[in-house]
Amino acid sequence: MNLQLLYFFLTFVIAFSLHSDVIADTKKQSNQKKTEYVNTQCEGKYPHHLQGICIDGLGNIFWSFTTELVKTNASGKILTKIPVGNHHGDLCFRDGKIFVAVNFGDFNNPQGKADSWVYVYDAEKLLLIAKHQTPEVIYGAGGIASHNGKFIVVGGLPKGVNENYLYEYNENFKFVKKHVLKSGYTLLGIQTATFADNQWWFGCYGTKLLKADAAFNFTEKYNIDCSLGIERVTDKLLLIGRGAKDAKKMHTGKVLLADPNKKQGFVIRK
Repeated sequence: MNLQLLYFFLTFVIAFSLHSDVIADTKKQSNQKKTEYVNTQCEGKYPHHLQGICIDGLGNIFWSFTTELVKTNASGKILTKIPVGNHHGDLCFRDGKIFVAVNFGDFNNPQGKADSWVYVYDAEKLLLIAKHQTPEVIYGAGGIASHNGKFIVVGGLPKGVNENYLYEYNENFKFVKKHVLKSGYTLLGIQTATFADNQWWFGCYGTKLLKADAAFNFTEKYNIDCSLGIERVTDKLLLIGRGAKDAKKMHTGKVLLADPNKKQGFVIRK
């Protein structure tokens, strides 16, 4: 009889323990899924302006300030930051890694004198783990986005060239194809990129937003600014990068929530 009671007691303890673990895992997953992004100011000031932003969906924001790469939580508190080579541009997150468009040569040179790369960092500690040359981006790699197993690198453009170029790479950064975006000339090319709401979004200086469909066909041009960062939170919610400069020429950055809008491109939430 005592052995039977002991058996039932041990069975109950094991079952309760397993059930508790399941509940804990479920809560952990639920908390991750419920992570919400809000209008956020990045902690700190930087010598150069914001180039782009991305998120990991777990409450962290990654900021490229040209010569510093910064990771914050959703409230903008710095978790880690590192110095990086000039010029680190726009960035994107994928599979636990941060991919940054980098150029060490001349931007927008008609003779194509860029030195274009994609640098890959571990998203946890911002450790540099890989470098990929992208010599096809002859006017300077300045932005990057990832969707459906491919990367799209964008960047500079000489004055007077009346189309932009999108450089497609596979997940191993083997060059696939150069896509021509019939957008007309945009100042210094394309600065930022993301894929959301089943379309490509490209931010340009001069307060221009370009859109293309999933097959890279140009669809829309808007007079709205997302040249310092545009990122998908969901297909119906974006984060837009903004920057400012103080009297000592030190730069700050923030992100603002925005809703996609067919007529205006997007609308910043109040």
